[in-house]
Amino acid sequence: MGGEAGAGPGVADGRNFTKAGQPIRILSTSQDNPRAAPAGARPFATVRRSGAAGRPTAARVAMKESTMDLGIAGKTALVCAASKGLGRGCAEALAAEGVNLVIVARTRDTLERTADEIRAASNVSVATVACDITTPDGRAAALAACPQPDILVNNAGGPPPGDFRDFSHDDWIRALESNMLTPIELIRATVDGMIARGFGRIVNITSSAVKAPIDVLALSNGARSGLTGFVAGLARKVAGQGVTINNLLPGLFDTDRIATTLAAAANAQGVTVDELRARRTRDIPAGRLGTRAEFGAACAFLCSVHAGYITGQNWLLDGGAYPGTF
Repeated sequence: MGGEAGAGPGVADGRNFTKAGQPIRILSTSQDNPRAAPAGARPFATVRRSGAAGRPTAARVAMKESTMDLGIAGKTALVCAASKGLGRGCAEALAAEGVNLVIVARTRDTLERTADEIRAASNVSVATVACDITTPDGRAAALAACPQPDILVNNAGGPPPGDFRDFSHDDWIRALESNMLTPIELIRATVDGMIARGFGRIVNITSSAVKAPIDVLALSNGARSGLTGFVAGLARKVAGQGVTINNLLPGLFDTDRIATTLAAAANAQGVTVDELRARRTRDIPAGRLGTRAEFGAACAFLCSVHAGYITGQNWLLDGGAYPGTF
């Protein structure tokens, strides 16, 4: 990209220039190549200023640093299991992009509190449906509140761990209902409307166990792998009609669920939660657990106009924990 520009104000050198003696480097702009900006996205530029990090300058006040416009403001999203954890992270990220929400969860009080907090932080509509999305009645209630979503985020809690010998037939059916059949039913109810409108984004939150099966998660391994196979076929069938379907595979994220899981595992192993957390963290090259904001940002990008060429994929978000090449 070349070196920094010279010292004089107003001096320009290719993509580098200075103002008031402070070098500024333009990293990118969609105006460089109008064809690169999908319909609905505003031109954007990202600006990096040299000098002391975090110190405000006159030029920073004059030119506010901007971010990529995902081009989905005004769209409507149905987000399942969105009162906390990764589902909430997705809802928050979409709301920040101007997407109106219908959020679903089982516990009304927690759901309403989350909705109030998202409304306070954004200028979007947030409707709530307190229901069990894994039941026919729950799905009917959610779809009555949001019959034609532009964006669908499928999410449900994982089935319990254990030895497969101890699981009954009913245990397997419940796992399939929650983690395979419910997402398929919601996709079936919404995908044709997306096709008719020429735009749709479906994101399924599955698990890193799809990529690297975990021996004690037999129910999850089976059910989520079934959904993954279904998505692989359907995503390619609807790709030419403006609809994408992708899966997000979370590793260890700092959520209430992982806190509960760590507490149970620590008790079983006779160690403290802090000891077990440190051990698990050492196995992650990033050296930490993920955050719901990071997960939500990945979801929001997959839902954007910029991700129209990404479909049928399984995005692994695990801080580098999976050791494979592919």
